[in-house]
Amino acid sequence: MRSNPIGPETQFPIKSAVSVVFGIVLLGIAADSYVIVESGNVGVVRTLGKVQTIALSEGFHMKTPIIDKVEQVDIRLTRASARAASASKDLQTVETQVTLQYSMDGAIAPLTFQRIGQRANVAATIVEPAIQESVKAVTAQYTAEQLVTQRAEVKLQIQQAIEKFINTTLDEKDLAGSVKIANFAITDFAFSPEFNKAIEMKVKAEQEALQAKNEKTRRVTQAEAGAAERKLAADAAAFEIETSSKARADAISREASALKNNPELIKLRAIEKWDGKLPKFSGGQSPLPLVDALNIANEDEDKGNKK
Repeated sequence: MRSNPIGPETQFPIKSAVSVVFGIVLLGIAADSYVIVESGNVGVVRTLGKVQTIALSEGFHMKTPIIDKVEQVDIRLTRASARAASASKDLQTVETQVTLQYSMDGAIAPLTFQRIGQRANVAATIVEPAIQESVKAVTAQYTAEQLVTQRAEVKLQIQQAIEKFINTTLDEKDLAGSVKIANFAITDFAFSPEFNKAIEMKVKAEQEALQAKNEKTRRVTQAEAGAAERKLAADAAAFEIETSSKARADAISREASALKNNPELIKLRAIEKWDGKLPKFSGGQSPLPLVDALNIANEDEDKGNKK
């Protein structure tokens, strides 16, 4: 009679193994029944492959084990840098280095994930093509010199073109607003060596011309200052002469008026200027006015003495 190959000793290990496996499965199910969404991310839930339209916020969330899968989508501000080679309006080769800062809207992240994919797909299929196309289109509207001198205007035009490109693409997929542009910057313009040399020579010529203009202005200013100083001196001298002449003329006028109204004063002035010598004359000529003046003076003196 043959014995039973499965004895109590064999049955116990089998039961133990089944229990261990069952426990592992339970632990796996328990571990798969929740998810923790990392900070700066939203959770996109896929139920048997179908994307749910409501995103999970940061933190702890329960989910259906095995059936639900959660994708973490980064919605933080990020940077996209690109270098675009193009031709300017005057057919100069220019390489433009630009940087775009953007983020993704967490509320629309599930639809964005469903129709475009993860953030890397958004950058590769929407953001980078928008940068390349916009930079080339705008730089072609300006000469190489204008790209440098009108940098702020060029930057604004490129940013607006990028926003238009991205918004148009997203509208076509019914994802308006899912990508938000925060800032845009032109970090560098690179031109050909020949153009750089021409710019250097032009700047040098302009500096020399400005220096010559400043020197001319300085000399003209000095000459004008000297002329003004000489004019002031001449005006002062002329004023002094005019004032002195006027004073003398007034004195003469006053004296002439006094002499006109007092004939005796004329004789007195003549006496004051007499040197005491009588003039010599011959013939029957009448006495000189000076002698008459002396006689009058003597008569006035005698009258005074008699009184």
